Amino acid sequence: MFVSCSSINQNYTVMKLQSYSLNNYKIIPQINKLSAEQLEAIEVVGNVLPFKTNNYVVDELIDWENLDNDPMFKLTFPQKGMLSKEHYDMMKIVLDHTKEKSIIKNTANIIRNELNPHPAGQMEHNVPVLNGEKLMGMQHKYRETVLFFPSQGQTCHAYCTFCFRWPQFVGMEEMKFAGKESAHLKDYVLQNKQVTDILFTGGDPMVMKARILASYIEPLLEAKPENLQTIRIGTKALGYWPYKFVTDDDADELLNLFERIVKSGINLTIMAHFSHPIELDTPIVKTAIARLRGVGVQIRTQSPVLKHINDSPELWAEMWRKQVNLNCIPYYMFIPRDTGAQDYFALTLENAWNIFREAYQKVSGVCRTVRGPSMSCTPGKVQVLGVSEIKGEKVFVLRMLQGRNPNWVARPFFAKYDPDAIWMSDLKPAFDEDRFFFENELELMFNEYVTDDGNVNFE
Repeated sequence: MFVSCSSINQNYTVMKLQSYSLNNYKIIPQINKLSAEQLEAIEVVGNVLPFKTNNYVVDELIDWENLDNDPMFKLTFPQKGMLSKEHYDMMKIVLDHTKEKSIIKNTANIIRNELNPHPAGQMEHNVPVLNGEKLMGMQHKYRETVLFFPSQGQTCHAYCTFCFRWPQFVGMEEMKFAGKESAHLKDYVLQNKQVTDILFTGGDPMVMKARILASYIEPLLEAKPENLQTIRIGTKALGYWPYKFVTDDDADELLNLFERIVKSGINLTIMAHFSHPIELDTPIVKTAIARLRGVGVQIRTQSPVLKHINDSPELWAEMWRKQVNLNCIPYYMFIPRDTGAQDYFALTLENAWNIFREAYQKVSGVCRTVRGPSMSCTPGKVQVLGVSEIKGEKVFVLRMLQGRNPNWVARPFFAKYDPDAIWMSDLKPAFDEDRFFFENELELMFNEYVTDDGNVNFE
């Protein structure tokens, strides 16, 4: 049984949420710490990519005396390098010459459409069908797992500047996933017996009130699909607004809901996004984690490996240790997707692997539940196992952790070594092979992903 928030020994500062965005960021108390160049970057980049933060991030996580090197500032505030020079200058010229919103929006959309707004075939190939109707609020890419996008969860407490779902937050309506119908979710799971896991995602489902989240989950608890084993909730709330689980008005109601899920026999897992160890250090996040664990919630942690934020094996080792010490399970190190501000954050695949390998060596076995570095691309989640030399050829050793065809999973394959590669689309098959082993089957799945030269586009 969880402990009521009124009974908690408070060793943290209680906050009420104050959000900041492009419309009101100048009221941030520390705004005078920013240079003219940083303020300009917020205006220019913030008119193209989403910008939102809050008082917890601003007051508790950012070091305002060291902004040039502060990871949380770069993780939540637009930076000049997040757009190419061409795109930055295009947007700046427009902002310098007009206040007309339609002109600004049209220019922003031209740039946005050049930033690969929906990578990995999300719109084209992941949307499931129920009784002949496309369920635009869901994705079903892997056999066992369905993603559900509740319409009330299509925002976040703060936006990560690397986020691959950025189009959902900038008014590109044709790019949104949002599902209102809990009945569709229940019926789809009942009809598709191979589905064992539902992942509530967004945005962030934890921006919703507990009663709204319950309206999606309770029909599942009542229907009791025999195939449903796990409900996952993908959220950044523990990193950006841990008060959601402790002192928000419906915190106890939310914990009650979680407890009911666990007692029904369904595993409940919070997929928590932590990108830097500082997010694990505040008293409020430690209290929030303890409350969740107290009702039987499992917490698994994940993040991309990001230049400017966490591109250090020491930081990753520290983060994994802290997570385990708080009874969280390190789960994934991702490679940032080929969208949005990828060029600002991306490391080469070799560098990402070296960071993972060195961090992995620094921790004990209980931290080594983590998998990575992994690319979530069109065929599946591709893990970089390392760089090796086979028959005199230097190669990347790869395998799929997930695949559109489950038979692809855990099968090693090889790509030509490329020191500059940052994504799957940069890689070519090793040993003079024409294609990777899965490409012919992938082509049959959706021919439109085949380019004029006969190769598959791995965006």
